[in-house]
Amino acid sequence: MEANEYQKLAMRTLNPTLGEKEVLINAVMGLCGESGEAIDLVKKHLFQGHELDREGLIKELGDVAWYLAEASTALGVSLSEVLEGNIKKLESRYPHGFDSADSIHRK
Repeated sequence: MEANEYQKLAMRTLNPTLGEKEVLINAVMGLCGESGEAIDLVKKHLFQGHELDREGLIKELGDVAWYLAEASTALGVSLSEVLEGNIKKLESRYPHGFDSADSIHRK
């Protein structure tokens, strides 16, 4: 599935009663919440003896994707634009792939 197609389909479930500012706030809060749920699954695996809940983690990552699409929508940009911008930033920071020295002296 292409990123913009995902964004279009996912945003069919966006609450239509929210204003522009509320959509952005909901998106950023949702990103934090869902990221927290994802790390909680990893924490349980690493420190509490649980098997890694791969299916649960995949679902949480999907929720992160939904809120990322919502934030992109709130900003009036496509998800592809966000992803492409991130790749450009990474290419600038790590022109030959990850390198510790580049990480320490990153732009």
